[in-house]
Formats: sequence, C-alpha cells, structure tokens
Amino acid sequence: MESRIEDTIKRHNKGFNCAQAVACTYCDLLGLEEETVFRMTEGFGAGMGCMEATCGALSGAVVLAGLKNSDGKLEAPGTKGRTYKLSKEMVRSFQEKCGSTVCRELKGAGDKKPMHSCEACIRDAAFIVENILFGENHA
Repeated sequence: MESRIEDTIKRHNKGFNCAQAVACTYCDLLGLEEETVFRMTEGFGAGMGCMEATCGALSGAVVLAGLKNSDGKLEAPGTKGRTYKLSKEMVRSFQEKCGSTVCRELKGAGDKKPMHSCEACIRDAAFIVENILFGENHA
C-alpha cells in the first residue's frame, strides 16, 4: 500500500480533527464512506470531547481497528478479544513513539513543555495504521 500519511495532514489542515484525519484517510480500504466515518469520529476531537484525554489521532486509529477486525455479529460477537489485542498493540506502539497517549500531556497543557504536536501524533498514528493494521503481518 502506498503511504497516505501526508493525506492525513491535508485533512487536518482542512479542519478535520485528529481522529477524523486518521480514520477518514483509510476508511475506503474498509469499504466505508468518508462522510460516515467523519461524522462517527467527530466527538473524539481534542482528546475526546475537548477533555484532552486520549489522543484523537490514536482514537481514530483504534476506530479503524474495530472496523477492520470486527465480525459484526450482533447476536454472537466473536472478535472482541482479537480486536482488543490489535488495539492494545497499536496503543503500545503509539505510547512508545510519542511518550504518552494523553492529549493534554502530548500538547503540554498548562506550563509544561509539549511532548508531541498534533501533526506529529497524526503522522505517528497513521504510520501505526499502515504498519500494524494494514501491514503484511496483519492483513
């Protein structure tokens, strides 16, 4: 797959929040319409509902993990464990790359020095999506 990391930045520069920038860039690979995914991830901005909690870029990546991995069986879900494992791998990778998964820490809220810019978080989340979620080992 050709990298789409720069496409995530273009979306963010257009006004997409961090979760939307990541999730919308790859949603076509899962057969989903961008408008639907855009709407679905709108509340994850600024660390989920502007609470500066879990990074939106990471949240967008984890949304993609569920969309890609879930069997969608409402009566007898069978993929939850595998999706949790995949999501955990993605979260751990993001933590290692960025130093935190918390928006306020990454942005250096208060008087603290920023650890990672939104653009850097988006790039790292997109890299993780491309390598963990859509990479050859997890196809």
